[in-house]
Amino acid sequence: MYFFLFTSTAKALPGEKTETVAAWINAHPTLRPGVIDRLRVRKSETAAQEFTFKASILPPGELTLVKNKGTIRHERLAFYDQINGVTFNRLQESLRVIYGLAVYQDYQRARLVYDYPAPETVDLARRQDRPLLAAQEGQLLLGERYAYWMEVTNTESGKAFYGHLTIFQKEYLDKLETQLRDR
Repeated sequence: MYFFLFTSTAKALPGEKTETVAAWINAHPTLRPGVIDRLRVRKSETAAQEFTFKASILPPGELTLVKNKGTIRHERLAFYDQINGVTFNRLQESLRVIYGLAVYQDYQRARLVYDYPAPETVDLARRQDRPLLAAQEGQLLLGERYAYWMEVTNTESGKAFYGHLTIFQKEYLDKLETQLRDR
């Protein structure tokens, strides 16, 4: 299931006003047909496949209250696909299609900040019978313009049916890294 048929230069990104992002979502040829409300998109071809896009005024990760409710702090692309699965490559390609070459290149040049799970985390997950801890595979990256969080959740067979890529303001990187390390 590949929803991305058109490319478009990114006009809506973390740091922009909510009105700007809502207008961009509504005008984007890839996102427009599935708009749920101003800042969320959901597309589904079958019960086994779904794509969601969400822009949020909240920082990524655990709930943090903010004073300025008119600014987008992160945008998240998420896939659920039991037919084709979800891979890091698919998430990266979705980033390129939705945001365009400039953001994609920022992502490609980004520095890896955190990569998980570490081998000791996998071992701990087995000993404590916490399979989800070992199943979540992800990366935090710091680009020149934005920070990126990519994660897939693998099944016991090793195939991921769910994954997301979040693009967010760099100022929230340390907060998110701490939360991910403390899981």
